Amino acid sequence: MTSTQLPGSHDVEAMTADGALPVRNPRTGRVDYLIHPPDRTEIAERCAGLRKAQPAWTAAGIGHRTAVLRRWADAIEANAKAIGDAETVDTGRSRVSHEVPYMVAASIRGWCDAAPTILERARLHGVSSTSATVRYDTEFDPYGLLGVISPWNHPFLLSTLDAVPALLAGCAVIVKPSEVAPRFVEPVAASIAEVPDLAAVLHFVTGGPDTGRSIVEEVDALCFTGSVSTGRALAQTCARRFIPAFLELGGKDAAIVTASADLRQAAAAVLKGAVHNTGQVCFATERVYVDRSVHDAFVEELTSQARRLELNYPDVDRGHIGPFILGRQADIVDAHLADALARGAILHCGGRSETLGGGRYMHATVLTGVDHDMKIMREETFGPVVPVQAYDDIDEAVRLANDSDYGLSAAVFAGDENEARAIGRRLDAGAVSLMDTSLTITIMRDVEKTSYNLSGLGGSRMGPNGMLRFLRRKALLTRSGPVPDMDSLREDAS
Repeated sequence: MTSTQLPGSHDVEAMTADGALPVRNPRTGRVDYLIHPPDRTEIAERCAGLRKAQPAWTAAGIGHRTAVLRRWADAIEANAKAIGDAETVDTGRSRVSHEVPYMVAASIRGWCDAAPTILERARLHGVSSTSATVRYDTEFDPYGLLGVISPWNHPFLLSTLDAVPALLAGCAVIVKPSEVAPRFVEPVAASIAEVPDLAAVLHFVTGGPDTGRSIVEEVDALCFTGSVSTGRALAQTCARRFIPAFLELGGKDAAIVTASADLRQAAAAVLKGAVHNTGQVCFATERVYVDRSVHDAFVEELTSQARRLELNYPDVDRGHIGPFILGRQADIVDAHLADALARGAILHCGGRSETLGGGRYMHATVLTGVDHDMKIMREETFGPVVPVQAYDDIDEAVRLANDSDYGLSAAVFAGDENEARAIGRRLDAGAVSLMDTSLTITIMRDVEKTSYNLSGLGGSRMGPNGMLRFLRRKALLTRSGPVPDMDSLREDAS
């Protein structure tokens, strides 16, 4: 893995002549960083090295693996400023970027605390229910090498969500973060190098789609977080190779607000869920359905709160909304907004993106008069836009919320938890937040969920299965007493 940091502005064509990948700075719009991707042979050699080290990593036991991962958590915190500074450049946001190293370290320690119990509870011992002379025991055999391909919206955090439990399960792991936000890899690699036992079984590599495709050809299982189109293509490759693919894909999360809900609280939660990280979150709130009797009051409150949000320009350490990390994502959001307005939607605040200092920014944007003929209610927007549609009864609200190609998560706001829970049970989504949005992140090691529709495929990355899915189960069967011979299988046996 090699990369180059460049001062000032450079011409993209000149930088790609030698096969290097240019990386745009989301705040300046300039290319100031180059990735020099490894070729297929280099990927194969690195994977072979990881695979060679993996059996000893597994054989060392869960106690050793947790001790090594805890040392990495300490190293991450020791390198937190460098990691946070690099991710700030990657994403154009500061506060969250500098919080993430501590979030990752806490997650590692949490998995280390949970892993021994998860493994012990999953092991089964007993006697066959059909033959009293047969006993069984279960053992685990981890996939030798896991590939992780992670996205650009939360670069460091999302590169570790699958890697950490897989390492504890006994896998070796190769991670390819998005080429859109690769700068954080260098300080993270430095933290890994401080823990040699970990460096033998964990490697980050930077590169583009070709690098990702090379990795998929080398690994025993794949975790991918990103778009449906890319996930579908990777799943087809994994199917050809007969290896498991765990896919966490897009979302179009719906929120339902009933007539009995606290409108101020609901508006605050919806706004947070919609515009946090500039709306660049897979479980962002992208559709809101409000009881017609309180629709106007809710929109007034939502708009009032949205207008108070500020861009973090020109000061990265101030404001609420940062730039689009991927420049062309602003074009997608603008196109969704233009389509809605052309079809009769009403703009209450915000509007199309603007270029400031070379970066692409968008104020919190509230729309009404929307319907499901509009792209903004059907396709993943991934921007700070809140479209609000009125409904006449709960059956209609549920029908609208479920009328989607996605089913990652959802939210319900009602007068009390019981009312919200009754509605939440009817929603086609893997996780439903009640009386808030985006609660999924709080239960990563606690509760499993299954994505609906195009939002994902494979075992849940959450709860105990977030670790157990990287283990193949092996049943050891023991016969006690005499072994039945062929005479017992005679056709005329009585």
